Amino acid sequence: MKASSPFLESVRQDIRLRGYSLRTEKAYLYWIKRYILFHNKAHPETLSADDVKSFLTWLATTQNVAVNTQKVALNSLVFLYHQYLKIELGDLGFTLATKQRTLPTVLSPKEIAQILSNMNGTAKFVIEMLYGSGMRVNECLRLRVQDINIENLSLTIRDGKGNKDRQTLLSRSCSHLLTAYIDSAIELQSSDNENGFGPSLPYSLGKKYPKAFQQPAWMFVFPSNNISEHPVTKMPCRHHRHDSTIRKALQNAVGMTNIMKKVNCHTFRHSFATHLLQTGTDIRTVQELLGHNDLNTTKIYTHVLGQHYAGTTSPMDDL
Repeated sequence: MKASSPFLESVRQDIRLRGYSLRTEKAYLYWIKRYILFHNKAHPETLSADDVKSFLTWLATTQNVAVNTQKVALNSLVFLYHQYLKIELGDLGFTLATKQRTLPTVLSPKEIAQILSNMNGTAKFVIEMLYGSGMRVNECLRLRVQDINIENLSLTIRDGKGNKDRQTLLSRSCSHLLTAYIDSAIELQSSDNENGFGPSLPYSLGKKYPKAFQQPAWMFVFPSNNISEHPVTKMPCRHHRHDSTIRKALQNAVGMTNIMKKVNCHTFRHSFATHLLQTGTDIRTVQELLGHNDLNTTKIYTHVLGQHYAGTTSPMDDL
């Protein structure tokens, strides 16, 4: 997203100085811009807490946006006022819509095998990695060579949701093919280096270590086929593969089956957790592998299994 005014560009620079991810930057700028347009391009400094509340209420009642979208919009405006403008909004008196608890979709091992049989290449392997390690799709695609420990069968997920690092397990069945992907990625990096560029790096790191793009440790395991422009430095670089290619391949594969469930990339993370609990893995271990802060978030999978009512029998069975 291009900032369309000096004000938004200044907000962008402030976001970057604070070390926020590019995804957060885009989201915050998007909602700040929509807020300004909603109030007929009035400068945020001239607007009040009531104006913020009216915008959020409009999103919830007129636009019917999802609860998570409301939260992102609210966080964007809180950042704008509290962090950038240094203006306290006080109590907005705004209540987010209540999010209905939904049970995650979980596939059986047979259904997973059926879907994978209709896939091939990198897309298939990425889905195998999601199910084998419980990662989110972008966590998998952002893996760099240094994040892989074949010997210990472990993966380091860096800067995951909530800007957290964690470790998770690496499936033994995936480890052999993963080695081949690493070798291929390093070979591609060598070719890129001859042309003066390499994998995209966080701006601060690339500035501190100008030659880091030549080190195999920083190469993406699943590199993009195309060269792109670094969003900050504007220099050519190779980013990781885009998640849309994986999602499209998965939907095509699901369409070739008779599975009537709503399946997406995250379904394999849900299936990973559920199947671990099903085979007796301690719930706190699953919590750590998934990177959940709150154990209650992980407990949702016991509801999928029916463990929350273990030992309870239906009164119909007593007739």
